[in-house]
Amino acid sequence: MTCIRIKEIDASNINEMRRISVKEHQKSFIETVDECLEEAAIYKQWCPVAIYDYDKIVGFAMYGAFGKNPDTWIDRIIIDEKYQGKGFGKLAMKELIKIITEKYNVNIVYLSFVENNDVARKLYENLGFNFTDEYDPEGELIYKFNLTENFK
Repeated sequence: MTCIRIKEIDASNINEMRRISVKEHQKSFIETVDECLEEAAIYKQWCPVAIYDYDKIVGFAMYGAFGKNPDTWIDRIIIDEKYQGKGFGKLAMKELIKIITEKYNVNIVYLSFVENNDVARKLYENLGFNFTDEYDPEGELIYKFNLTENFK
């Protein structure tokens, strides 16, 4: 049994957050937590958060909204290599979608990922994300989740 919670990153968890890492073969798919935190310090629209299972940190995510009628993004999600394959990514994504759609009062959430990241693709498609036929400036696939089409 799990209990996924999304919490702010603060002095009590920052050091543990910085130790989150993916498996060696996944390192080309996503930035490190430190790189994400540096980006969030520059662009205040990003909200970096800790993913907990009860009181144990299992991952990191970053989301944000941009523009007057905001485009909302789950920009990063990292499940620590010790906790991968246990369903935490799926549960965390569901929680993040709920938080984002409520916080920003939107029905659409975007994300992007490296094309050959088949595990991410399967997860996102199983949750109801669909390819937009667009690529971001780094060549990543852009996927969209529409709350009104996915009664999750």
